[in-house]
Amino acid sequence: MEQQVDEVQWVAQTLAGDQLAFTHLVERYTRLVYNHAYRMLNDAQDAEDAVQEIFLKAYMRLDSFDPSRRFVSWLLTISSNHCIDRLRRKRQTWLTLDDVAYWLPSSRTGPERHALEQEQQATVQQALQQLPEHYRLVMILRYWHELSYTEIADITELTESTVKTRLHRGRKMLVNALGTDGELLWNMETITS
Repeated sequence: MEQQVDEVQWVAQTLAGDQLAFTHLVERYTRLVYNHAYRMLNDAQDAEDAVQEIFLKAYMRLDSFDPSRRFVSWLLTISSNHCIDRLRRKRQTWLTLDDVAYWLPSSRTGPERHALEQEQQATVQQALQQLPEHYRLVMILRYWHELSYTEIADITELTESTVKTRLHRGRKMLVNALGTDGELLWNMETITS
């Protein structure tokens, strides 16, 4: 709750002309926005560019922020819409997680396990990229950002039941995309690590 109070104060200070206050918001959420953009765009350079554009859009639209909502939900709404627009404008060849492996925190115990987990992550990421954008988005918001159904519904402007339906169908499509190993690979720990 204290974090939300800080954010509301920083927004108010920014709107009053204090640009340093917006810096606090950028510092707090850069990594989250980058991870979200990367999961959606699957390209490190595109994600880095998107982060700058997303924060610029957030700054320009800061007066539309509703203090009764969580700032992170509002920011992820902007991020989601920006990434979807970017995907629609530029159809691209998907890359592997190896391109940004150095950005991901590591708590691995040994090289064998590390190699196996990287292979599983790459397999899941590749399968995730085969999902239609609207299924991929809700999957990322739920399993990578750990948002509630309500928060996802707010971000995507869908009903909670539609969010649940898309998550259910997205999981099925992901298991199908993973093939015979789908059941073995499909667990949230593998996806979110």
